[in-house]
Amino acid sequence: MNHRQPLAGPAPEAAPERLARAVLSRLGEPGDAVLGRWLSRLPAVDVVRAIRDGTVPGHPGADADRVAAYRARLVEVDPAADLERVRTVGGRFIIPGDTEWPSQLDDLGDGRPIGLWLAGTGSLRLLALRSVAVVGARACTAYGAHVAGELSAQLAERGWVVVSGAAYGIDAAAHRGALAVGGMTVGVLACGVDVAYPRGNADLIRRIASQGLLLSELPPGEHPTRFRFVLRNRVIAALTRGTVVVEAALRSGALSTARRARDLNRHTMGVAGPVTSELSAGVHALIRGGGATLVTDAAEVAELIGAIGDDLAPQRSGPVLPRDLLEPAAARVLEAVPATAEGAPVERLARQSGLPPDEVLQRLYELGSLGHVERHGAHWRLVRRRGGD
Repeated sequence: MNHRQPLAGPAPEAAPERLARAVLSRLGEPGDAVLGRWLSRLPAVDVVRAIRDGTVPGHPGADADRVAAYRARLVEVDPAADLERVRTVGGRFIIPGDTEWPSQLDDLGDGRPIGLWLAGTGSLRLLALRSVAVVGARACTAYGAHVAGELSAQLAERGWVVVSGAAYGIDAAAHRGALAVGGMTVGVLACGVDVAYPRGNADLIRRIASQGLLLSELPPGEHPTRFRFVLRNRVIAALTRGTVVVEAALRSGALSTARRARDLNRHTMGVAGPVTSELSAGVHALIRGGGATLVTDAAEVAELIGAIGDDLAPQRSGPVLPRDLLEPAAARVLEAVPATAEGAPVERLARQSGLPPDEVLQRLYELGSLGHVERHGAHWRLVRRRGGD
């Protein structure tokens, strides 16, 4: 895990609300719509107090049995210990209203995450601005693993952030493909960010935390369940510009991610496979039914999800923040990027900025999301604009 300091600590005035949401993240399961409806009416501090005191206001779903279950869990919750535990792995807990919170998660409505536990130093909001999910079967074929790795590497080389679930199969191939070319990747977990699951991917998960970002709705120490994997998929779908399904059988969790992406008006894409392969049958059915667009490489993916940036220009494209509002570390990296067509590799930018290579890479992807720099092969260069910066 990454043991460097997180981006920035929470604002002091937000501490009570942050603590209360940390409590609620242990009381309910991810996507708990009852807590979500409650939080749409009251601050988290008041919700916790009402559960503790038994003074629950009337609202849909707040029946006595559910509230009793919340109260039973409340007895053993220690939010301060959870926050300290995530800090020990270089992480943090973000909540709606934080500058790092990705506003597209609000599209989940009452099922919006109560908060997100992160490990890594990249800004989730900025990384998500230019992100694409690559998902598929755990028991994938060699063809599927090859396509997922190549596609993710190509996307990373174009400056896109690859998001997946850190599971075996297609997920792992997607993460490794992005990491292999020095790209940025985000792992959305169905367990705590301090829990390496599956164990066979422990080294990969540590690399994601070091070079990219891990996130979870579940507090530290929590382990996955079948139900949590399904709920995790909605976050992957909402967080990204679009979802690519590489391989999936007719009954597959990857297809649920694609369907959620479609319901959220995100682009849904599928990669064709052999017609004799059961692991491609689900993707073929999705495409044939009009639920996904056929794609064969990163250029076709970028063409589709890039159009979303044009349609939502005020939120998604162009320099969201002027240079004088960049964080100091990001500004140092931007100053180190040469104004030449060939640009410079990460290692040279690290020497010139005086920052670690992993942090330089994370800042470059953030700057890319803001429209300041672009990736050109293994080098990074300034984006040329008419009339200057």
